[in-house]
Amino acid sequence: MILQYVLSGLVTGAVFAIMGSGLTLSYAATGVFNFAHGAVGFLAALVFYELTAAAGLPAWLSALVAAGLFAPALGYLLHRAMFRGLAQAGETAQIVATIGLTIALPALGLLAVELAGLPATDATSLPRGVGPHPAQAFDPLGVRLDSDQLITFAFSAVAAAGLWAFLRHTPYGLRMRACVDRRRLATLRGIDADATSALAWMLGSGLAGLAGVLAAPVLGLDATAYTVLLFASATAAVFGRLRSIPWTFAAGLALGVVQNLVAGYTDFLEEVTGLRTAVPVILLFAGLLLLNRSRERVAGSAAEDVPPPDHLAGVPAWRRRLPWAAGLAALAAFALLGPEYYVGVAAQGLVLALIFCSFVVVTGIGGMVNLAQAAFAAMAALTCGWAFASGLPFVVAILLGVAAAGAVGLVVALPALRLGGRVLTLATLALALLADQVLFQVDAFSNGTIGWALPALGLGFADTSDPRVRVAVLLALIGLVALLVRNLERSASGRAVLAVRSAPAAAVTSGLSAPRAKIVLFVLASGIAGLGGVLFAISKGSVTATDLPAFAGFVWLAVVVLQGVRRIGGAVLGGLVAVAVPELLATWDVSAHVGSILFGAGGMILARHPDGVLTQLAEARHRRRARRLSATSPGASPGASPAASPAASFGASFGASSGRPSAPGGPGGPLFVLEDVVAGYADCTVLRGVRLEVRPGEVVALLGANGAGKSTTCAVAAGDLPVTGGRVLLDGVDVTAWPAHRRARAGVLLAPEGRGVFPGLTVEENLRTWLEDPEPVYRRLPQLAARRTVAAGALSGGEQQLLTLAPALVRPPRVLIADEPSLGLAPLVVRQVFDVFAELRDRGVALLLVEEKATEALAVADRVAFMRLGAVTWTGPRSEVDGDRLTAAYLGVR
Repeated sequence: MILQYVLSGLVTGAVFAIMGSGLTLSYAATGVFNFAHGAVGFLAALVFYELTAAAGLPAWLSALVAAGLFAPALGYLLHRAMFRGLAQAGETAQIVATIGLTIALPALGLLAVELAGLPATDATSLPRGVGPHPAQAFDPLGVRLDSDQLITFAFSAVAAAGLWAFLRHTPYGLRMRACVDRRRLATLRGIDADATSALAWMLGSGLAGLAGVLAAPVLGLDATAYTVLLFASATAAVFGRLRSIPWTFAAGLALGVVQNLVAGYTDFLEEVTGLRTAVPVILLFAGLLLLNRSRERVAGSAAEDVPPPDHLAGVPAWRRRLPWAAGLAALAAFALLGPEYYVGVAAQGLVLALIFCSFVVVTGIGGMVNLAQAAFAAMAALTCGWAFASGLPFVVAILLGVAAAGAVGLVVALPALRLGGRVLTLATLALALLADQVLFQVDAFSNGTIGWALPALGLGFADTSDPRVRVAVLLALIGLVALLVRNLERSASGRAVLAVRSAPAAAVTSGLSAPRAKIVLFVLASGIAGLGGVLFAISKGSVTATDLPAFAGFVWLAVVVLQGVRRIGGAVLGGLVAVAVPELLATWDVSAHVGSILFGAGGMILARHPDGVLTQLAEARHRRRARRLSATSPGASPGASPAASPAASFGASFGASSGRPSAPGGPGGPLFVLEDVVAGYADCTVLRGVRLEVRPGEVVALLGANGAGKSTTCAVAAGDLPVTGGRVLLDGVDVTAWPAHRRARAGVLLAPEGRGVFPGLTVEENLRTWLEDPEPVYRRLPQLAARRTVAAGALSGGEQQLLTLAPALVRPPRVLIADEPSLGLAPLVVRQVFDVFAELRDRGVALLLVEEKATEALAVADRVAFMRLGAVTWTGPRSEVDGDRLTAAYLGVR
């Protein structure tokens, strides 16, 4: 009997393993956790079904087309349309955009089937398997399995072996793993990170399609079932730490076996409804808590989720409030004069808006993506119904429900103290699913499928059975929440929360308590969600365990973030949109799938404007105003030279070269030129008209104090930072628009500040990212040969720096840019590094050397350039550098 459970569990686990491996691959290579991974599997299963049922193709050919052609092509299209932009967005935008795809992709497929007149599908449709039909039975080891199960296991084994071989033994796999390790460094080594990400999305989507086709005979064509499959597969990915495909695959197989064994040998758990089927969710939460503690963002927010600039900061307060006051007046007039049915729809939207306000607190202010808000709302509503049915006064029951939601929020906040980022997001979703499948299924709490009846809330002169009264009550409550949020942001507690979100370590050293800040936010947000849940039940007149499912919170977050999660106005707009769009589509007799597709389109927009619609509108207004001011200002001069800056005037009085760079190319001419370069970060200009040139076989030392712009100059030279003015020339060719990987392939190599190695790759794999054959390096540097199989991250600092520069000895670049190469190295290693520079100079390499240790830099330099405040203030031969010039360059005195 146990062998039956193990073998059948391995078959189920094989599907988990395939889908989990694709999820791990795409996440590790791109940094985007794809919640739409299950939706891709559903679309592949749908294509497989239509090819077999409508087109009459053989099952093997249909599977090949669906999983081998359609799914990878879909992955590539999604990369081009959305995922490429999401890689640079914050975690909240990434999560919301992929949630939008989770809803939009199945709807798009079903709408296409409907419009094409193909065989209709629904949750009861059961496609045939890839093997013979009907499936043939086999009895290996005395255990009955059918041909579809054996084919599933065989495909999973082949997929695992092929994926491992691809990643470990092909150049494409090496490039992909390099991008996983250090994406920026990979581009500086000539690897096209965008093409590598596209390949990762194609492979990941292909694996999702394969899992979808293999699971189709069991799951049918139910899109929700594939989303559930995603979260079961995410458990395997979590146990692989979202990085290791072999561990993910093994965890998927083990999960299938454990799930079967629990179902077969834990009859005593039948008394707790849903507990046996919740094994993947329990293991998901346990794995997140034990194995995936965030090492980078203990505050639970995303490093990339930087608050957007306030484009309305200069606008008078009355102008900022006028649109909202007008909207409030219009809504009030509509509530008084509009048809009662549509006023009820507006009231329903305001109920959702009140729940959505909880996202403003926990995500907009706290930066923590919490997907358990629907569970908080359901907890409060069911508690209120249970308390009222038990004989407590209605007001007391309402307060008890809100308190219960707050208490659950406190429980959820406890693991949040250890987790952050995507890990926290998955953990809160796991807890929400656990509540859905176990807690809310307890009949004594939820009253079974009947639920609890709740009366209207009486106000003495009226009650909430009238939708107009509901609108008034909800507007008042949302106003109170807005006032609460405003005071929180301006209070000492709010500033502490923002400090913990922005810089956890700095906040702790300042005496702020990160755990306290997060607990306050979670409890407050869960209380607001609970109040909204109670009013949802009151408006409906009853509440059941299925009214507010966990996946509702999944969608709610996406709706409010699309509008603007940092503002209460975004929550209100999101609530109204959430009810208005389906109502309008139904009124116009448009397929419900269209609404889901539009929602997915909103996710694609979010990839380009991650701060939501409201911020986008404010930004557009700011740009229009800036253009008008620029056009009407008499002193505006778009062509003004950026060199007319304090740094430039300082350089002129100090004796800086004022001529143009020499003509590039030709004998003795400069090989690499920065010509009047202007660059910076966002709205902050760092480089102001930098002029610099390097000739073949020459070392130019770029010196200056910290903050002068030296590292930014290196980034611009290598193509890692775009310029806003000026040109970059390589042997006379304008390479200003070339990305970093193209410049690297043309011979411009940057050794970045710190260590330019891939810590997760071995020494030999590091060398192969630049060299086809690393043996010449081993002959020159035997200390690296002895450690060729050691991970680069385990090397000493000196060994890592030698590993960074070693490829240049075998395959010298045309231009080598070294940013602080001696940082943190022992004097003996520093001498070795500078010996390498001298050798490269003798071999005709043009070297741009940025070094704080002026003595070492001057010893090898042919020419010297001093930099201050983003401009080159002096450049000349090494022989003209004296103590006064050094003092002026580093201390800003003359």
